[in-house]
Amino acid sequence: MTGIQYMKKGQVVFREGSQSDFAFIIEDGQIEVSRKRMDGNVEVLDILGKNEIFGELGMIDGGPRSATATALENSKVTLISRDDLNTMAQKDPKAWFPIVKAMSARLRRSTKREKKMIRHGSLRRSK
Repeated sequence: MTGIQYMKKGQVVFREGSQSDFAFIIEDGQIEVSRKRMDGNVEVLDILGKNEIFGELGMIDGGPRSATATALENSKVTLISRDDLNTMAQKDPKAWFPIVKAMSARLRRSTKREKKMIRHGSLRRSK
C-alpha cells in the first residue's frame, strides 16, 4: 500500500477531471462521490463508507477522474497506486475481485438510475 491519508470533513479527495494516480480504500469515515451535470447542478452518485474502494476506474484506465470525491466527515483512507495493485494481482489474481465487484455494483446502480430518469422523462433513450 502506498500510504494513509487523513481527510477533514468537507475536504476534497479529488476533483472530476483531475489526474488518476491512486485508488482509495476507506478505513474510517464517509466519502461522497458526485459529478457536475450538464445543467451545472451537482449530482450525488454515491456515499461510501468503511472498507469501500473508490477512484479505481481512472487508476485502472489512466483516464481523468469521472467524479469528485469529498469527505462527509473526518475520514482515513489508504492510497493504492497502479503499481501496488499490479504487484498484489501478480501475487494473487484474486486481488482484483473486490475492485471488479465494486465496479459491477456501481454499473448496476448507474443503469438503474438511468432507467429511472428515462421513465421520468429527464433522460432520452439513444437511437
